[in-house]
Amino acid sequence: MKSHTYYHTFNTEGKRHYINITGIVEKELEKSGIREGLILVSAMHITASVYVNDAEQGLIQDIDEWLQR
Repeated sequence: MKSHTYYHTFNTEGKRHYINITGIVEKELEKSGIREGLILVSAMHITASVYVNDAEQGLIQDIDEWLQR
């Protein structure tokens, strides 16, 4: 079984920050040469998270409003 591991660090400012990592993940997948299987994307910090959406700005605004409450 083939595997590939990559760690990426983000330094952000402010209370919340949203980063679209699609390009980073696609680049690493291409570098890996893996063509079939699963990909795991994980936030390695207790106050960070990873979520999947269609990069819809309205959704990000809704999430911000929900978190503010």
